[in-house]
Amino acid sequence: MQISWEVRNRFRLFREERDFLLHTDSARGHSILESEQAMELLSEGRGWARNAVNRLCIDLTGRVSEPCTRDNVRESYLTPTEHPVTVRLTGTVPVGATCAWSFDDGDGPRQSTLDCAEPINFRARYGRATVATVDVSSGAEAPQRLTTEIKVRDVFIAGLGDSIASGEGNPDRQIALSDEGFCFRSYLGSASAQYYRPSRAGYKGGRACEAPDTLQVWQRQSALWFNSACHRSLYSYQTRTALALAVRYPHIAVTYLPLACTGATIADGLFGAQRARECPPAKSGAACQGTVDAQLAELREALNAAKRRRPDRRLDLVLLSIGANDINFSGLVADVIVDTATERVLFRRTGVIGSVNDSRAAMARDLPQGFGRLREALKPLVGDMSHVVFVSYANPTLTDGGTPCAGGRAGFDIHPSFNANPQRLASVSNYVQNEFLPQLKALALCEGGVLCRDPSGDRMTFVDAHQAAFADHGFCARAANDPEFDRECFSAKGDSFNPDIVTAAAQPMVCDRSPGEYRAYLPRARWIRDANDSYFAAMTYPQGLPAASQPTDIHDATWGVLSAVYGGAVHPTAEGHAAMADAALPAAASVLQLDAAEPEAPTAPVLTAPDTR
Repeated sequence: MQISWEVRNRFRLFREERDFLLHTDSARGHSILESEQAMELLSEGRGWARNAVNRLCIDLTGRVSEPCTRDNVRESYLTPTEHPVTVRLTGTVPVGATCAWSFDDGDGPRQSTLDCAEPINFRARYGRATVATVDVSSGAEAPQRLTTEIKVRDVFIAGLGDSIASGEGNPDRQIALSDEGFCFRSYLGSASAQYYRPSRAGYKGGRACEAPDTLQVWQRQSALWFNSACHRSLYSYQTRTALALAVRYPHIAVTYLPLACTGATIADGLFGAQRARECPPAKSGAACQGTVDAQLAELREALNAAKRRRPDRRLDLVLLSIGANDINFSGLVADVIVDTATERVLFRRTGVIGSVNDSRAAMARDLPQGFGRLREALKPLVGDMSHVVFVSYANPTLTDGGTPCAGGRAGFDIHPSFNANPQRLASVSNYVQNEFLPQLKALALCEGGVLCRDPSGDRMTFVDAHQAAFADHGFCARAANDPEFDRECFSAKGDSFNPDIVTAAAQPMVCDRSPGEYRAYLPRARWIRDANDSYFAAMTYPQGLPAASQPTDIHDATWGVLSAVYGGAVHPTAEGHAAMADAALPAAASVLQLDAAEPEAPTAPVLTAPDTR
């Protein structure tokens, strides 16, 4: 016999234990990816986060709830004073035995007697060891005494970075689509230069291009994000990594502060404010702020607030992905997929379309300086730079073990001007694989000629083990067991949508199925959202853009293009983020030295996940 204990609901972002138990149940004996795939099937593709997103200790504006009521107990989120613990007797326990429990944290013992088959719950004081003692009585034999020490370690983790870090492309609750069409204009301007795509379900405004409506009316049917301004998602690899630590190690609690924001660069996002991605209508009718505070400033403010209440509170780990926007990766995506001459001229003038040469110049000119500045800012916050876990990007354009996707309109026919140009696609793919990703690794590890003040002390912990897996799962990957809707409605030839504006107004899709049948959270061969996925999952109205690129109304030609470029296309799916989290988890656990100190949670399988393909 032995005394076993675990912290309850130990991913402290979750207010209700049922949301945490969903993950512990699906994770037993499984990787994060397998767990995600199993939960996708259990939710029938609607996703596990759709309900949990309203039960968090951080509200939808990004404000930490202090205090936060978790499982009916008010707690300080950033500085907990105690943690809920369940203790039980395990091993060969005599049937009908009685357990006399005693828990002493230095303020005198708390005692309770009950059947040994019953677990016992108490709240362990933070920062103190509690001595747990049990006297096991069975029949005429003398009681047997067992003793253990219970001390909860609360791990404070922050997530920083850009759209890959925030979870872009994976709204916590995907948008609901209508069977009817919604009109977009094309840049040619004539009545024939209009096209229809599925509308937002519940939208009661004008669907024809000649009947513009206000953005506020349209937004009432938006997708739901953990944080709309930054498109933060519970599916992000950062959230999944922090959550997986809590699932795997029963003697810790995880306090997680997500700050990553879509569109962030080192200068504008980490060090400075940036534009909000979306401004959902507020219940109070208050005007949208339009900007998001600098992530580093928010992190410092949270740490200072925590230290005022408990001076020994420290930041244990930072999860970080940054650099893609610094080299204008979204401009490279636009260069690949925007194929018609008019749009290319317009978007090149406004800076939406970028080139490999311009990106290469920014990588040489701006990234080393930006990383150097970032190191100096993070050092005082984490102390040891190895506690910054830099998770690199995956090349989104690869399939069949590393071959660039062939290109074409498949997956990108949501907009008439889209066509993944094979030559430009191959050029961008090679640049990302052979130049950008190696440079990021060199910058994080102070290698390859990258100058750091103290190379041995300035190295971040670097993660790129997921890149090999992504080489089979780029945006063009298809499989016979992809979701039925995808196979029937997203044409491999790029003709998924009705080109006739009269019939498309009532039935915009060629297939005989409702657009509302699309499920963003089902297992797929592709771990990268294509433009069709982006529209069907989120249909983002791009508010986080300079004034020159802002749409004039909700039928404007600009947003039809930009919603696919900026709304999650060429970003990882929930499966992709889970694969990234699988790569990040061992590195995070090693930095925190959890395997040396903590037993892992039980691993008896309870769910069968599908093949990872």
